[in-house]
Amino acid sequence: MITKLDRNFFDSCDGIARRNFLKIGSIAGLSLPQLLKAEKALGTGSSDKSIIMVYLAGGPSHIDTFDPKDDAPSEIRGEFDSISTAAPGVRISECLPGIAKQMDQCSIIRSIADTHNSHSSFHVMTGRSKKEMQPVGGWPSLGSVVSKVQGSRLGTPAYVDLGGGISGGGFLGTAHSGFKTNGKGRYDMAKQSRFDKRYASRENLLKSFDSLRRDCDQSGSMEGLDAFNSQAFDLINSERLANALDLKNEKPETIERYGKKGQNFLLARRVVEAGARFVTVSTGGWDTHRDNFQNLRASRLPELDRGVSNLIRDLRDRAMLDDVTVVVWGEFGRTPKINGNAGRDHWNRVMSVFLAGGGMKNGQVIGASDPKGGEPADRPVYLGEVMATLYKNLGIDVSKQQLTDLSGRPQYLVDNGFGPISELVG
Repeated sequence: MITKLDRNFFDSCDGIARRNFLKIGSIAGLSLPQLLKAEKALGTGSSDKSIIMVYLAGGPSHIDTFDPKDDAPSEIRGEFDSISTAAPGVRISECLPGIAKQMDQCSIIRSIADTHNSHSSFHVMTGRSKKEMQPVGGWPSLGSVVSKVQGSRLGTPAYVDLGGGISGGGFLGTAHSGFKTNGKGRYDMAKQSRFDKRYASRENLLKSFDSLRRDCDQSGSMEGLDAFNSQAFDLINSERLANALDLKNEKPETIERYGKKGQNFLLARRVVEAGARFVTVSTGGWDTHRDNFQNLRASRLPELDRGVSNLIRDLRDRAMLDDVTVVVWGEFGRTPKINGNAGRDHWNRVMSVFLAGGGMKNGQVIGASDPKGGEPADRPVYLGEVMATLYKNLGIDVSKQQLTDLSGRPQYLVDNGFGPISELVG
């Protein structure tokens, strides 16, 4: 059912917001291509691209994942052998066989040179350091920028945080923070079995709007109020996100393929299909100061391999892989030398990043660490370059796009004039 609304209701700078067009009943069943076609017909939406960011909290060992050192001494090489992959000449850990089979659709950066010794996702979500001078309100994350610049797609928030994201939107305000699927000021949509009846009660409707307004009041922004009102209206009128977060709508064999601990990877794919532009997923347990090899072999690496390889497979099978970039990283690498507790400690001098899809020139390795995995040895790559690449994959030009901070100053999206990684995007 489609209901036309008054033009002045939730008006926006482009004259009329997309949420003014539709009271959505049947649209919840649209596929992503159909959704994008609908956006085009309405004159809304600025890109058909998305990013799924997998954050490995704690900092994974680069040597034991994507940068094996077969010729190094045993105290550096560790217990794992490397295996060949579908990309000629590219070898990765033996514990990642599923990813290895799809490496021709993936790339690895082995020479990230400017990470920070901090258990925080801040620098990989923003491309900046907390130590540098920040504008009033702080730097926004990539997801918050996408929310601001490109907006939501027909009822699904632009930035959905399934875990691992920065909760606030920096100087862009709370309105552009990650939409958490459960938590204060958000709807516990994953557990809602009666989404279509939640707003039948006027009292519940008012309570929901009041929660959004309280979040907005904390940001002190009228723009935040408008964005929250719009977001609330979207969610009332669209079941897309609720359906995406309900795995009862997924085939049982697909759920089984991902496994119980891989369900967030499956949810990320479903949320992107529902229209999200930026989705974060997080897995923990990567701070392996002791028993590094036991922990990685027993759970961390098999779970990562299963989740990521199935995600790539599903995106490919649905003809979405060129439009969706998958990025997998933690906050830093780990020490080349194994410590006395059979672990590896923090190491921020070099880190590896795994990428897939996004229409990039995949099947290659960018840069290299030295023979012991201690320093960048060839083609150092900086966080700003990775961020610029991700923005480009979304259709955002970092050389032109600026956002105004709370002091009224224009800010570029990345520092130091960094641009996209030419080896990946040309």
